[in-house]
Amino acid sequence: MSKVIGIEYSLKDANTGEHLDSNVGAAPLEFISGKGQIIPGLEDKLVNMALNEEADVLVEAKDAYGEYNEEAMQTLPKEQFAGIELQEGMTLYGTGEHGETVQVTVKSFDDNEVTIDYNHPMAGRTLMFSVAILSLRDATEEEIQTGVVGGMAAMGGGCCGGGGHGHSHGGGGCCSTESDEHSHGGHGHGGCGCSH
Repeated sequence: MSKVIGIEYSLKDANTGEHLDSNVGAAPLEFISGKGQIIPGLEDKLVNMALNEEADVLVEAKDAYGEYNEEAMQTLPKEQFAGIELQEGMTLYGTGEHGETVQVTVKSFDDNEVTIDYNHPMAGRTLMFSVAILSLRDATEEEIQTGVVGGMAAMGGGCCGGGGHGHSHGGGGCCSTESDEHSHGGHGHGGCGCSH
């Protein structure tokens, strides 16, 4: 039976100790188990925890956002980024070939071309989550069918957001500086026709 699990978490890079994300003091992150809504290495631990239980969960890169892929780069004409004030290291969002939201990072640019990186910003990192189970219940039939908690738009939420690790090679959609979803998963390799 799928569960709706609400968690409070803080996240660090396990190797450097760098603080990456937290929802402490904010609304819990709720997800439906078995739907791939959060990274697998974290979900595998959470589904075996009880209400109010706390734990530190170490997640290797392969079970988080994947290993860093040096080939997951693409150089596009700068005119595809019209209306976007480009900065190295900035995050853009686009649509992959299956309609999923893909996140890319601007690696470099000049007057003619922009190189973007399809690796998730946390690809290759070993992650340490400090988590607490704040809520736990059985999912309803509607939630199981739709994958949406409580009939509201599902929030991928912070760095816990799930998504496929497959590297699709189809054409993508528009890029912008805004994400329609808050999910940080997915490594789409599609051509990203970027516009604001």
